[in-house]
Amino acid sequence: MEETQLDVLNGDSDIESEMQASIDSFRERSRSYSRWSPVDEGVTLAWNNLTIYAKIKKRGITNYKRIINDMSGAVKAGSLVALMGASGAGKSTLMSVLGYRNSAKLVVEGDMIINGRKIDDYMKYLSGYMHQEDMFIPYLTVLEHMTIMANLKLDRRLTRDDKRQKILNILTELGLLKCLHSKIGGTDQNKALSGGEKKRLAFATEILIDPPLLFCDEPTTGLDSYSAQKLVGIMSKMASERTTIVCTIHQPSMDIFSMFTQLILIADGRTAYIGATSKAIEFFQNLGYTCPSTYSPADYFIKILASPPGQEDSSRQTIKRICDQYAVSDYAKEIDVVVQYEFHMGRAVVPRRFELRSNFKEIHWHSKLYWLVYRWTLEVMRNPTIELTRVLQRVGTAILIGFCYFGTNPYTQNGVQSVQGVIFMLVTENTFHPMYSVLSEFPENTPIFIREYKSGLYHPATYYLSRILSMLPGFILEPVIFISLAYWLTGLQRTFDAFALTTTVIILTMNVASACGIMFSNAFESVPTALAYLVPFDYILMITSGIFIKLSTLTNVFDYLKYLSWFMYSTESLSIVQWKGITNITCENQQQGLPCLKDGTEVLEKYNFTQDNLARDMINMIFLMIAFYLLGYLFLCYRTKRK
Repeated sequence: MEETQLDVLNGDSDIESEMQASIDSFRERSRSYSRWSPVDEGVTLAWNNLTIYAKIKKRGITNYKRIINDMSGAVKAGSLVALMGASGAGKSTLMSVLGYRNSAKLVVEGDMIINGRKIDDYMKYLSGYMHQEDMFIPYLTVLEHMTIMANLKLDRRLTRDDKRQKILNILTELGLLKCLHSKIGGTDQNKALSGGEKKRLAFATEILIDPPLLFCDEPTTGLDSYSAQKLVGIMSKMASERTTIVCTIHQPSMDIFSMFTQLILIADGRTAYIGATSKAIEFFQNLGYTCPSTYSPADYFIKILASPPGQEDSSRQTIKRICDQYAVSDYAKEIDVVVQYEFHMGRAVVPRRFELRSNFKEIHWHSKLYWLVYRWTLEVMRNPTIELTRVLQRVGTAILIGFCYFGTNPYTQNGVQSVQGVIFMLVTENTFHPMYSVLSEFPENTPIFIREYKSGLYHPATYYLSRILSMLPGFILEPVIFISLAYWLTGLQRTFDAFALTTTVIILTMNVASACGIMFSNAFESVPTALAYLVPFDYILMITSGIFIKLSTLTNVFDYLKYLSWFMYSTESLSIVQWKGITNITCENQQQGLPCLKDGTEVLEKYNFTQDNLARDMINMIFLMIAFYLLGYLFLCYRTKRK
């Protein structure tokens, strides 16, 4: 299939004709499984009296900053729209609100409709949204990324070959076929896509579903002039097929600017111009601003509407004059007619409608879970800092602990202390290391999750479960490797049953510690903040472990807190495994006046441990693990709502 694609690129006219026929046939099948079924004229977006405020919290007081001020406008079906303005004018904020991807920190007043229907949560299924910042899993290849996205976004009835064909068609058109098996990479990756290739890949991801409405935030940033012109050319072709496209764009060339059919200029949160791109020069010329022949019109408009440092007052007066003149111009009246017509049709008895997902079969939740687990597993396997380094570190620590306690005789008074020391090392190594290592897992990927969640790809529960399942093999493999090396080098019980129980307890210890770390990572916005609260919690774990202080002597506060300490459950469980049934501890060479522990029962009593608590301790660790995971999910949902 890839060779056929390359033949087309090499200009074989016969194959090209056959391929085009195949593509057209495929597009017909793909459209029959589309997420949307609009009326023939496409979709028209209109907004009226739109005002947007940003909530700013300072010292517990919430203030509101107005970003967009009483704007009205419309974008007709099949339009390719350039949304432009100087930095800070509010263009990105306006587009995020129109695309229903706005942050919870924004307060929106006014009305927005599409074909007479009020904008709502259905926008995540109707529209595509290409963000200015490119976010990818760096360890995936281009093909793997597109395959995962295709399986999450497209109709489940499409065959594997149809999905692959659609991916290859898009990547060929965008010039990314040569990067098919290249890792996307991040800022620290040697073999990575360039910034322009990532930009095109982000565009490819959004047009997978053939959206009737597409928003693109700075799509040409980072592209060379040829690639930028080609990308906008693809958008122009999509617009000719009744796709409505709105782009924020920065310093387009004259050739690119001429491809846009409609221009929206905003300044200081107000409308400076909405209308045909070809008429914008005429509007500004009527106001006395004539674009020089050597100037790009786009650059000239931004220059007029910008506020250079030191010229804020005069610039503000200029912007006010232009916006006021536009408000009473024929251009504004023309747009106002469209706006009023759209809202009138929305109030009509039989408004223009489009059915969402009427013939679209979304993949089942377990299929979404599979593809998300697959994606995160690839990241874990290919990211050496996540798994390989951790395993090597665990092997080194296990060997170090083993040789420190090598040759210990547990049936002496010194041996009792050594065995308890080994138990302490086993518990701490499988508590603190995994708990701290997972703190960054969720914060690092939260932006990707928020973006994909707002696009309607999956539920937070599916994302949360997929992250846990992808890390679960490591939570089992690491303690098994660790205990297999450390156990037999130390003076612990040389029976298979004792080894098996110790391994089970250590696996539970690591999993409950990791669950606690995941809970803290979802409870706070950043790793440093999570650490600030986690360190005091660690002291509580150590105090209530039973190693440093006899549990019966704890004050009332800590006596209750010990039930939240898997450190205590794990230490008690391992102590029971090692000392239950031991009756031959010697007191040779024991100094006179010092207590002598003669059997395992006395050892356990010294630490206030009870032989019958083994099953209870393990059940409590499972209960704590589930509780931490549930709390972590609730924190994730809370943070998602705040975003």
